[in-house]
Amino acid sequence: MTPLNPSTQRRLQQLPQIPSIWEGDRRPLQGLAADPDFDDDPKGECILWVDGVEGVVRAMEVVPGESGPEAIVRTLLRAIEHPQSPAKPARPKKIVVRDRQMQFYLRGVLQDLDIAIDYAAELPLIDELFRGFQEVANSRPPKLPPQYAELLTKKAFELWYEAPWEKLADHQIVAIEVNQWDVETLYASVMGMLGMEYGILFYRSLDSLKRFRSQVLREDSFEQMEEAFLGQDCLFVTFERADEGEDDDIDLADLSLDEIQPNFGTIHPLEGMRPFLYPEEAKAFYIALTAFCKFIATYKRQLSQDPLPALSKSFRLKLPPEIEASNTVSIKVATLPDLSSELLNMMDGDEGETEETSLPLRDDLVPEDAFLSLGMMPWENLPSLRSQVSCYQAQEIKALGDGLPVVLIQASRPKAKTMIENIQAAGGLKGICFNPGEDPFDGDRYDLGLLQAENGTLYLFGEFMEDDPVHIAARKKWEQRCQKTKGFCGLIIAKGLKGASRGNPKLNDIMALFEVRSISSKELGLGLLQRMPQFDFE
Repeated sequence: MTPLNPSTQRRLQQLPQIPSIWEGDRRPLQGLAADPDFDDDPKGECILWVDGVEGVVRAMEVVPGESGPEAIVRTLLRAIEHPQSPAKPARPKKIVVRDRQMQFYLRGVLQDLDIAIDYAAELPLIDELFRGFQEVANSRPPKLPPQYAELLTKKAFELWYEAPWEKLADHQIVAIEVNQWDVETLYASVMGMLGMEYGILFYRSLDSLKRFRSQVLREDSFEQMEEAFLGQDCLFVTFERADEGEDDDIDLADLSLDEIQPNFGTIHPLEGMRPFLYPEEAKAFYIALTAFCKFIATYKRQLSQDPLPALSKSFRLKLPPEIEASNTVSIKVATLPDLSSELLNMMDGDEGETEETSLPLRDDLVPEDAFLSLGMMPWENLPSLRSQVSCYQAQEIKALGDGLPVVLIQASRPKAKTMIENIQAAGGLKGICFNPGEDPFDGDRYDLGLLQAENGTLYLFGEFMEDDPVHIAARKKWEQRCQKTKGFCGLIIAKGLKGASRGNPKLNDIMALFEVRSISSKELGLGLLQRMPQFDFE
């Protein structure tokens, strides 16, 4: 058993003690995988600490099932020092658990904190919470109506085989006239040409498609981008790796068919995103996907041309008995070159506007000899780091994915301290961004790492060659991790530039953690940055 550090004990002892009884437990997530709040990980466990007097959850954490008893202590320390709102930092008078071994373990760890540790065979509040979770999971409809699940899954893999993202960009729209099941025309936008996320969106109207594109180019914050995303009106299918426990950094296109799986759903401004389809939606989706796949197979060569040619074809499709017995439908599919040009011009016009935008950019924050890296801080290590680091800027972050994506800047202690003070003087850190740059004289292209302070100042922290394979791999991991954390990331400033700590700082080497958001280059609005020439005069 590892005891608490003396400094941690003193810090906890200074917190007020409230006359509350807390329930604590860890429960398997099997059977709750239908609940998106649990990150679809049926093999994990959920740790809960609940205030029995106030009736509020002070801390909740999803951990791997093989995690040791330390995990429940880490979550408890977070419940004490950094509880979920509206709870305030405090120590309880008593803790109740339903596991004898956990009771003895906590008694040993918390023996100097004046907290009674009791055992109870049942924990009423936590039992009630998990009953509620189970009811939600059981009442959620299946992702696909059972009678159509096999049909749609096979059709999705047919789409994967046709790989339309190798021919169509997301602004090159294809119209599919269904005229069945309350659906008239669907407008297909393909994702995957950049190798990031593969799938297809079937917009129910042109207005929805254009409005979304316009909002994405106009909005300048993560919250506004999320609002624009939820304002779409479309059906979708996307692909992901079947085993999420494996390495996330592999391009799905490099995997075999049995290693990927399709996910279906719908987005509507009034319903939000729904990760399942109702029967009528499944029928329309199947017909649209069938016609689209036939269209791609028919015009493989023509669809690769630039600009997108005007193509149109009608298909007479015999419906399978599961959809509708003894019936055929006629579906017309056509490219929309004019609309595709309009959407492309919309994007180009936005880029032209952003090039005129100017924000203060400085390169004097990060020392020249500093060590830089893009990495990840595992969720289980964050509570200890948050509680011990001398400078901490917090965000309310859900533990999604394998950890928090972080930029590590390591320098000598005095220089690290100066960096922290300069960021604090600028009002703290607002976000981390990567923006394209070039040297117009030698033609080199760069990926510029930028830190944006709350006062708007931008600090350059790194210049990375655009074609550096090491940086390309690191950036890909960064983007994937930021996607999983819903845009949250962090900056770690550490001392220990020389010796064994270089590039691998210990916990006591880390001086600051700034939890912020990842800012896209489009959101930043700088356009392509150019290096200015410097002249030396004697």
